[in-house]
Amino acid sequence: MASETAPVQHFIRQIVREDIESGRQPSIRTRFPPEPNGHLHIGHAKAICLDFGIAAEFGGRCNLRLDDTNPGKELPEYVQGIQDDVHWLGFEWAELRHASDYFEVFYRAAEKLIQDGKAYVDDLNAEQVREYRGTLTEPGRNSPFRDRSVEENLDLFRRMRAGEFGDGEKTLRAKIDMTAGNMNMRDPAIYRIRKQTHQNTGDAWPIYPMYDFAHCLSDALEGITHSFCTLEFEDHRPLYDWFVDHVDLAGHPDLWQPLVEAGIPTAPSKPRQIEFARGNLTYTIMSKRKLTQLVQEGLVDGWDDPRMPTLSGARRRGFPAAAMRAFWERMGVSKQNSNIDFGVLEGCVREELDARAPRRMAVLDPLKLVLTNLPEGHEETIEFPNHPKDESFGTRALPFSREVWIERGDFAEVPPKGFKRLLPEGEVRLRGIGIIRCNEVVKNNAGEVTELRCTLDPETRPGGNDTNRKVKGTIHWVSAAHAVAAEVRLYDRLFDAENPGDERDGKTFKDYLNPEAKRVVQGYIEPAAAAAEPEAHWQFERTGYFVADRHDHRPERPVFNRSVSLRDTWARKGR
Repeated sequence: MASETAPVQHFIRQIVREDIESGRQPSIRTRFPPEPNGHLHIGHAKAICLDFGIAAEFGGRCNLRLDDTNPGKELPEYVQGIQDDVHWLGFEWAELRHASDYFEVFYRAAEKLIQDGKAYVDDLNAEQVREYRGTLTEPGRNSPFRDRSVEENLDLFRRMRAGEFGDGEKTLRAKIDMTAGNMNMRDPAIYRIRKQTHQNTGDAWPIYPMYDFAHCLSDALEGITHSFCTLEFEDHRPLYDWFVDHVDLAGHPDLWQPLVEAGIPTAPSKPRQIEFARGNLTYTIMSKRKLTQLVQEGLVDGWDDPRMPTLSGARRRGFPAAAMRAFWERMGVSKQNSNIDFGVLEGCVREELDARAPRRMAVLDPLKLVLTNLPEGHEETIEFPNHPKDESFGTRALPFSREVWIERGDFAEVPPKGFKRLLPEGEVRLRGIGIIRCNEVVKNNAGEVTELRCTLDPETRPGGNDTNRKVKGTIHWVSAAHAVAAEVRLYDRLFDAENPGDERDGKTFKDYLNPEAKRVVQGYIEPAAAAAEPEAHWQFERTGYFVADRHDHRPERPVFNRSVSLRDTWARKGR
């Protein structure tokens, strides 16, 4: 079987190792903190593997935390989907947390900042806030409400909490520096009014903390030692440090007393944030907004459509979790943003499935072939290996009869150059059976080939006197008498452009949708494939790697999805 890739040394591993060896951090705590506003995509798998992998490697703990501070965009479906995806990838969290578990703590922390003169209630609307904020080259201006007294700010904030004001009417902002070169430090918002039902807390709160405020304090409350973030959060790090330092949870246990009373383990400390480059792939988009648009506009068949770059889509397409883990381990971790060729991920899938997927026969574009020199009703059973490279997979009994299905593409009346399969008066080897010769081509009134009438050379059959006779081609087959009809979904890359996010020349990502990303065919499979359990992987010989659909497959109505072809056809096409 395929084995996991050996760990690649990178700067984060080195930092963590040095922190342990120096005694700076005697134990490691990490977390994976997605926002439950959509399903996770392949890029998230990089963060999952890093967060959980580093913790496991150094004997630490990793929490799964849902940073659920944005009601209206967050759904229980996404919360459950995130948990399912983490489990599918093979990881188990130490604790399941929610930012909403800490809402009372955040509120008390905000009141502390007000009392310390570090926060104020602002009446500017969103447009005015942008105007006062300044630009990258011009400093911002103080809000006319910045100098309200502590007493007035506390009163207004408590009235915000009581639901007295409408959405957007007032905002709690940190009082930092409106002239700071880092725009994130120009009096960022801490709380906004949003009278929406929260998927975890219901209608208990009419105000919600901003992500930057909640995220860093959640890390601090959980005692996270190493907070791994992608590069776009590098400019947010000074703000995170400002919040953690000025709230000072470790020095003010009264702030997190509600967690103690609720029995939620809490060990406040200051996390060390380390940034790394995102996991971007060619022929893919990773924007949750755009992925949501594809789903809502019916351009795909849901979040787990096998064409989607979501983890649920990859799973349904048959990408093994082990291949996903191996891919991100091989890619390593760096500070440099880059686009990884999607073919590298497909290569990891092929490598994993080549080792672990049993072989089966399937014909996806069937053409009837009759062996005329076998008697009517002829049937027999042939013993076939389940895996040609691994005897431990054992063997199976494959039924064979006078009439078989072959791939239409394995026959050509006028063969192209280099064609090595069946043609009129030509010979090929029928896999595991012997050499056959095409004697007659039967067509319908439209001139379409409907049947090939052939003869089987008995001397070339196993045990015959001429088994070593050479012919150029070998083709596979399925017994027509025993074949099981199956729906086979041939999936490919969702986009046919290397960078579908390039929206120059007035195009959008939807203009790059690949019309060949999904084709559904009705084929025939051998009985042993039909009996597969959902999510069972197979190599259909000479065709590709397939998985029994996790939702739609039934033994009486088989449905298979193509995971990947046997070879990288995109590279061969020069695309």
